[in-house]
Amino acid sequence: MKKIKVAVALAAASILTLTACGGSGGGTDAESISIVGFAVPETANKAIAKEFNKTPEGEGVTFETSYGASGDQSRAVESGLKADYVHLSVGTDVQRLEKAGLVDPTWDDGDNKGIVSSSVVVLGVREGNPKNIQGWDDLIKPGVGVVTANPASSGAARWNALAAWGSVVKNGGSEEEGKAYLDKLFKNVVTLTNSGRDATTAFLGGTGDVLLAYENEAILAAQQGQGFEYIVPDSTVLIENPGAILKDSSKPSQDWLDFVLDPQGGQKQFALTGFRPVNTAEPGVVDWDAIGLKPEDIKGAKDPADPFPAPKQLLTLENDFGGRDWSGVKEKLFGTGEDGEALGIVTDSIAKSGKASQ
Repeated sequence: MKKIKVAVALAAASILTLTACGGSGGGTDAESISIVGFAVPETANKAIAKEFNKTPEGEGVTFETSYGASGDQSRAVESGLKADYVHLSVGTDVQRLEKAGLVDPTWDDGDNKGIVSSSVVVLGVREGNPKNIQGWDDLIKPGVGVVTANPASSGAARWNALAAWGSVVKNGGSEEEGKAYLDKLFKNVVTLTNSGRDATTAFLGGTGDVLLAYENEAILAAQQGQGFEYIVPDSTVLIENPGAILKDSSKPSQDWLDFVLDPQGGQKQFALTGFRPVNTAEPGVVDWDAIGLKPEDIKGAKDPADPFPAPKQLLTLENDFGGRDWSGVKEKLFGTGEDGEALGIVTDSIAKSGKASQ
């Protein structure tokens, strides 16, 4: 069995104060909220915090934030990093905190099932699409360099790998064919970054031909003057990011979570920064009236008239992969032994490619 290194070091906390009011640590100051999140939604959460401060519940509340790779952030909180609210990439990273007694078992009982933001996996390409990338089959052609994050540390990378796997096994392919596809895909990977945001940064810096990314990362890059072309593949996955408050969270933390889920509050700001608002009735579909926006309000999207297009096949954890708890695919795709042995299909593909240590 090949070995794969699993990043377990505590994520370096990038601490910011989002408002100028007083206050310090989460869980101690009644008017402060400590947010620990995966790297991708930092800009969205800043925008939400600004709007939250305009509400009676949020007036005077200050924020401390730490952003990094989702798995690293979850392990850091488990090991003592201060947090009132966690916004992570995959449900298993919140489950870790639940098992540690830090998050209440009812965190995912609501209508939203614990999900606070959503997106889809897209394929970022160079200007003019010189490699003529149209879908998943093109990523395994000779000479195509792929950029993605490392599933050992990054939740975004797990969504990317799940979409790649699903494009085969949910379209008539066998598991053996799915394994063969992943072997070829990771053979073409030119860098495995620590987080999804790091992958975007590497691609913008000139690495690779194709970036596996969240749709919102492509939209946000365009909003910041660093846009790149992207394709929504015919088959993709609905990315569902969980959020939860900790048991000993500060006083305003529940009000914050309620605001995050409010269509006219947090969900509106998520949309404006490229995320697809959470829609419990029709996952992945935007209810424009509910969030008080029009399609043209979403700047940086590929098609201003249809910024969040419906994929031909939108796979979901709930309907296609055994449930939102990842139980149907966690060990099968991403399993590792205690000593780092690559036991899962994805981890084995990475180990065989020689990219595990990147």
